[in-house]
Amino acid sequence: MKIVIAPDSFKGSLTAAEAAEAIETGFRAVYPDAEYVKVPMADGGEGTVQSLVDATSGTIITQLVSGPMGDMVAGFFGILGDRQTAVIEMAAASGIHWVRPKERDVFLASSFGTGQLINAALDRGCDKLIVGLGGSATNDGGIGMMKALGAQFFDQDGVQLAADVRALLQLASIDLQYLDPRLDKTEIVVACDVDNPLCGENGAARVFGPQKGATEEDIAVLDQALTRYGDILSANAGRDIASEPGAGAAGGMGAAFIGLIDAVLKPGVDIVIEIVDLANSLVDANLVITGEGRVDNQTIHGKTPMGVAKVAKSCNLPVICIAGSVEDGADFTHQLGIDEIYSVTEGDYDLTEVLIEAEHKLTQAAQKIAKSLNL
Repeated sequence: MKIVIAPDSFKGSLTAAEAAEAIETGFRAVYPDAEYVKVPMADGGEGTVQSLVDATSGTIITQLVSGPMGDMVAGFFGILGDRQTAVIEMAAASGIHWVRPKERDVFLASSFGTGQLINAALDRGCDKLIVGLGGSATNDGGIGMMKALGAQFFDQDGVQLAADVRALLQLASIDLQYLDPRLDKTEIVVACDVDNPLCGENGAARVFGPQKGATEEDIAVLDQALTRYGDILSANAGRDIASEPGAGAAGGMGAAFIGLIDAVLKPGVDIVIEIVDLANSLVDANLVITGEGRVDNQTIHGKTPMGVAKVAKSCNLPVICIAGSVEDGADFTHQLGIDEIYSVTEGDYDLTEVLIEAEHKLTQAAQKIAKSLNL
């Protein structure tokens, strides 16, 4: 009997590799003779670098970069086992976790550090970049990142603009002649799980600005600036960049990737499934186990369990999902390929205790689940 274990990380407690190990330990206590194949997964958000490094025997590189508010932070990126592919979480440099709630300022927050991580990956000889866009503190349209990569922004008088959001109100032209030439020879795939445009009611400022500290007045100014930016991007590209799905991701960074670097935006879990070659691991399998920290109404929107289930069902395999907690009404996932959902926690629980004892509790839950199955 072959059992494939392909979970995401359990946020705040276990990496995907650690979660897979805990699940295997629980199942092996009941089915000691089974063959277990562990495939650490991710969806392009937090934990993607660690999961792909673990899955490919790669390396994590720590890099000192400029944080969202300009102070230096210890960013990181991963180089996969092929030594040619780098994986970058933009949040590692420009994430909201770097900024205390009282210090959040969408007009000053910059994505410059993300550009520095890209430069560092190119310096390591990587010719393929995978960039995850979740968890940003910025709403600068990616101009900070682009400035770090050599782009220049000018007003109508030819005066170079600072790389901040308010400057976009005066933007007249973008000069890419000094853009790092290595980018032309680099394949860039962006993990993006939102389809928001750059501007408007569903745009970067209106949808994501409030969580980054923007007031209603701020949002109006931000949207005006990003609209100006979108017009320039669209004019340069000869197509409507601002309206493309994903342009508003990570405070408009999606637009920079689409309009200035010609990157490809794809659902994060699809990228990970391809890199770890999940389909190959499922050959001759009898059961697939996936999981994540919490199953809720966001799970169906490109999260790991649904991605794993889709591939497993294409092979007619049963799928169970083990989650740290399960939102009431999560039965909708059954319609999308998950046969059974199990929760590690039951009833009232102490979150701090659960996080501290996550590995032990996940192993216990896996063992209990294994005993209930007739394999």
